[in-house]
Amino acid sequence: MTETRLRDQWHRLPATVTDWLFDNPGCVIIPRTVSAEISAALDQPLTWDVHGETSLSDEDVKFIRMKAHEHSSGKQDTGYTFFDSVQP
Repeated sequence: MTETRLRDQWHRLPATVTDWLFDNPGCVIIPRTVSAEISAALDQPLTWDVHGETSLSDEDVKFIRMKAHEHSSGKQDTGYTFFDSVQP
């Protein structure tokens, strides 16, 4: 990414981007469609590879994982329960 850290600009990211990041907290490379949305939201170009994808720094990945964990702990229960059992 650029010198800008996601932590500093998190409030400027659209919900579509933050939702994608919550759903994919371990991704180190962001697809070009999401990269383009981030670039538009921040009003600055990102560093892209030949495929239009953006690589995240280790600090950004850790921050996204922290935010995803906070987000997931606040979700409502869907009512589905998975039971893992062993048959005799």
